[in-house]
Amino acid sequence: MSRRRLALFLLYGGFLLWGFIKRFGPSVEVARNFWTFSAQMVMILPCAFVLIGLFEVWVKKEAVEKHLGRGSGPLGYLWAVLLAATTVGGIYVAFPVAHSLYRKGAKLGVIFTYVGASAICRIPMTVFEASFLGVKFTAVRFLVSLPLLVLASALLGHYLERKGYRMPG
Repeated sequence: MSRRRLALFLLYGGFLLWGFIKRFGPSVEVARNFWTFSAQMVMILPCAFVLIGLFEVWVKKEAVEKHLGRGSGPLGYLWAVLLAATTVGGIYVAFPVAHSLYRKGAKLGVIFTYVGASAICRIPMTVFEASFLGVKFTAVRFLVSLPLLVLASALLGHYLERKGYRMPG
């Protein structure tokens, strides 16, 4: 960690501590949110990283290339949406999985679809949404957002691959 980052971190921590001691409302609320968020991360991430590690070991590169790689066609995007629907943990988990998919040969458009779909159509979120806003609303949202997501992902992936873009790492 650079000195500048360390100084900013200590300044932030000092502000939270000062606000907590003085009962400064915004500081107390930020500290409470920070600890809530940290507790959620500690509960989700270890299990997620174990599952991602198992994915790295158990799923063969050839299988990813076949179903999500260059030759997968439109079916690759469908597989990405279905995989994203089962992702638990939201973006915290989606990005490491996307990196693993990239390393195993998935094309960029499919990876973009997976990341976007993990924000749009996770099963627990969809059930929650349908129960509060109605099945009709959820269906309309899916029918509008998923095709646009796939189209944008395919176009961006094609553009970046044509330019020779490679993800780091």
